[in-house]
Amino acid sequence: MNRIFLPFDSIGIIASTLCLIHCIATPFIFIAKACTATCCSDAPTWWIMIDYLFLIISFLAIFFISKNLNIKWLKISFWLSWFVLLFTILNHSVNIIHLPKNFIYIPSFAIIILHFYNLQFCKCQNESCCVN
Repeated sequence: MNRIFLPFDSIGIIASTLCLIHCIATPFIFIAKACTATCCSDAPTWWIMIDYLFLIISFLAIFFISKNLNIKWLKISFWLSWFVLLFTILNHSVNIIHLPKNFIYIPSFAIIILHFYNLQFCKCQNESCCVN
């Protein structure tokens, strides 16, 4: 039986990139919708829930990556970026503080870059990989 295997970095890159595309596409979709109808210009619930789906997928990818990661700054950067992304998404839902709408791109890009860095420079061949 063939098993499909993707490294967690690849899953994280895919999820973060799809999240970024989702975030970039949102304004264009709802501008077009607002132009065709005068009511209901807010995002539908299912569209907003996609944010949380990507958040869960990125959490799992970072969780499993950080279990075997020995580079402290990289592990901290992953989790810091994820928590900033979490705060940004929650803030978008409940408006805790005013953040620019484009702020969400910063943690998304950070997570993508960190996954690429980890994929490129932390290729584990044995138990003592990615050591400072």
